[in-house]
Amino acid sequence: MGRRREISFRRFLLLRLVLLSVPVLIIGALTYRKARSGLLETARQNLTESAVRKGLSVKDSLEAIQANLLTASETSSMESASPEELSLFLERLAPRLPSKVRCLELKDVQTDRIIATTCDRTLPAAVPENFWPARVRLENIDESLVYVQTVFSGSEALETRRQLSLVMSAPVYGRASERGLKPLRYALSFETGLSQSEAVNKPGSLAGYTVIIDESGTILEHPFANRVGSNISQEEDLDRFQSLMRNAIDGRQDFLHLFYFDDDREELIAGYTAIDSPVTDNPDSQWVVLAVTRLESALSGRGEIKQVIFTLVVGLFAVNLLATLYIGRDLAHQVEELGEYALNVQCSSSAQTIPSNFAIREFNQLSGALNIMVERLKAWAEELEAAWREAKQANQLKSEFLTTISHELRTPLNGILGSIRLVKDDCCDSPQEELEFLQTADDSAMRLLGIIDDILDISKIEAGQMPVTLKLVDLQKVLQETVALQRPAIEEKGLTLEVAPIEKPMVVQADAAKLTHVLFNAIDNALKFTDAGKISISTSIESISGANAEPDDPRDYRSNAIVRIQDTGIGIDPKHHHKLFQPFVMVDGSTTRKSGGTGLGLAISRNLMELMGGTISVRSAGTNRGTTVELSLPLSTHIPLVP
Repeated sequence: MGRRREISFRRFLLLRLVLLSVPVLIIGALTYRKARSGLLETARQNLTESAVRKGLSVKDSLEAIQANLLTASETSSMESASPEELSLFLERLAPRLPSKVRCLELKDVQTDRIIATTCDRTLPAAVPENFWPARVRLENIDESLVYVQTVFSGSEALETRRQLSLVMSAPVYGRASERGLKPLRYALSFETGLSQSEAVNKPGSLAGYTVIIDESGTILEHPFANRVGSNISQEEDLDRFQSLMRNAIDGRQDFLHLFYFDDDREELIAGYTAIDSPVTDNPDSQWVVLAVTRLESALSGRGEIKQVIFTLVVGLFAVNLLATLYIGRDLAHQVEELGEYALNVQCSSSAQTIPSNFAIREFNQLSGALNIMVERLKAWAEELEAAWREAKQANQLKSEFLTTISHELRTPLNGILGSIRLVKDDCCDSPQEELEFLQTADDSAMRLLGIIDDILDISKIEAGQMPVTLKLVDLQKVLQETVALQRPAIEEKGLTLEVAPIEKPMVVQADAAKLTHVLFNAIDNALKFTDAGKISISTSIESISGANAEPDDPRDYRSNAIVRIQDTGIGIDPKHHHKLFQPFVMVDGSTTRKSGGTGLGLAISRNLMELMGGTISVRSAGTNRGTTVELSLPLSTHIPLVP
């Protein structure tokens, strides 16, 4: 029976596989949004380019009409023709002009009388007085003499189409006099319009319709008649229009989203650019040309994309569901076989063959792994047996340790007894000799006391009863006192003692007595196992790495004080390093070894350092290559010390 909240592997697998459909839906939505963004960006770029093309088209068209006007005004047949001939000339000229030229008018400059016209009304061609010179030479006639003005026609109230007309006027001069000067006779005027595009938004069309706005904000061209002649200050989206006008006049060619600029009040995209105004009265002003289309027209292709993505998502979802049912059945069946095998192994100790030859390679690998695991369990059983043998060996080592201890105890005890009996039996020749024997007895007693203290300390440590009182102590002071105790013995043995000076105070959290004991033990080991050379003692401060730092530690330190005791003694073979800190285990456990000792010193030192929050380590490159003992304690930033 399954435990609470557990489900079968088959159901678990089906649920997880069904959840895989969620990313498919998310990817479909993201793909649709990406496609929409791509369509919109393409529309923006195309509209900007369309605005530039429209601007160039308007500019080129007006320049072509001006050139036609000048050409017509310089026709020799107009210099001395009769009014009837001039009317016939205009009628023949009109069909040859661009379609944007609506009509032509020829007016007598002196009498202001219309000589000939193709217009159904009088053109409001108001050329300023003295704009044209009264007499010119033939070579002085150029485009600068063409006068251009804007005229709005139609009326919104009369429901007629309002539109902008450009009236271009050029002078017509008569025959040249003897001096080569030609007198001014007529004014030839053309009435022309701009692009006259309609506000159609064909799906997929990114050319847009044309809107032209002059620098003052007056709308000169718009497919909706009610907009022509109005000012952008009347528009609801005034801020965007003002930004668009500033950017265009500054020379930028870009796009902008507009609102409420057509009768349907839909969101629009407008590419824009600027061209020089052709109007003579405002030669330095500019016209802003817009290519405008509705947002829905720019995104007309998203419907097909949406349909394709929807079809793909539904198809993938259906395929995923079918695959889930198929894979879940086959995969769960094979896992269930392995589960049944595990239950049989748990309920019975008899050997059973692990299922194999699955259709899935990984399950065969799992089957092989189970075989390996069973073999490893057997191996671990053998390791446990080996560990038991090691425990027996450790017990034997403890017996050897007791033998060593008995030897270490008898040696100072025999020294004490022998020295006291010699004094007691009055075998000394002088009081000085008696004092020497008594000193020997005292030294032996102190050695015996040290051995007993070591045994008691290791017993307390193993029982967890070793008291440690942490206080702020000066590491320099403790080290100096310990070195002072060992200096006579070091000098007596003929060794060189090098103690590096401490440059600044090192305050640590420690038990002064226990720290002295550890330092004394480390220096004593260096002295004991060094026959020639030197013993070097140095200190340093090392920062704690980020991985080892404890920010919540109530003690105020982030660095360690390091004491290194290095000797040139017999060293330690690397294969014996693992024995150094084990109690009751010595590298040389025989009682006939050259140097004495119980082998408890390093084990006690390590435990004392750990109780004080520090560490101790021993390094040696090998036999006869010296040994380095390194003590590390957390460094405190507090200055007050325990006296």
